[in-house]
Amino acid sequence: MPLSLSATRDLLQKLGHSPRRFLGQNFLIDGNIVRKSIELAAVAAGERVVEVGPGLGTLTRTLLEAGADVWAIEKDPTLFGHLQTELPSPHLHLMEGDAVEHPLAALPNDGVPFKIVANLPYAISTPWMDGVLSGPLPSRMVLMLQLEAAERYVAQPGGKTFGAISIFLQSAYDTAPGHRVAGTCFHPKPDVDSYLLHLVRRETPFVFNAAAKQLIRACFQQRRKQLGALLRGKLPDDGARWFHDLEAAGLSAKSRPEQVPVTLWQRLSTHPALS
Repeated sequence: MPLSLSATRDLLQKLGHSPRRFLGQNFLIDGNIVRKSIELAAVAAGERVVEVGPGLGTLTRTLLEAGADVWAIEKDPTLFGHLQTELPSPHLHLMEGDAVEHPLAALPNDGVPFKIVANLPYAISTPWMDGVLSGPLPSRMVLMLQLEAAERYVAQPGGKTFGAISIFLQSAYDTAPGHRVAGTCFHPKPDVDSYLLHLVRRETPFVFNAAAKQLIRACFQQRRKQLGALLRGKLPDDGARWFHDLEAAGLSAKSRPEQVPVTLWQRLSTHPALS
């Protein structure tokens, strides 16, 4: 069970620790949300689970009680030391470090299936997710995110929130029903609501290579420009075959990146110059 608001404050005071906004330290104080996270992830005994930013160990403890083998990464040295002391377990593999540099918390890359369950700091959500999508893919992810980040991940073409990370994520994962979370479920209370995002890996996930990712990101960095101008000189034939596919879908070289559906971005990534 998570610590209550008063118990969380008391523990932070005992540790001499003030929550750090730049690290996204908003500690969960609602037991229903912890249970919901475990339920959505369908965590079973013996499964491997990666956790990012375990903080005071509320979710970590619950994962261990469910019988999971947990790989967790914590950047804050005070909280890392607290976790080492309070959660001594052969099933907890705790790493001190930056989750952007180690998105899977040093989980062995040995082909064993795994899941990710995490209360993700907002500041690192997109670069961390980009890292996860570049490596071995978890079968399921249940992520506590600020609502704005969750909306970007699941955004559809045509809107301002649709971008490169939307394309990369939706090519590999389907979105299952999640859960909106009010700021009152955390201490300190964040200024915005959060969302418990539930992602299930597709039967045949599509993973973009580094060259395709770089090109797609570059397009969205100038998202108001037309595609013809954005791709001119980037591909040997200026993407002639892809533009033919684009026209077949009712779009053109005058279209903008946010108008292009995910499947056509996947097709662009198969261009010989990007493979």
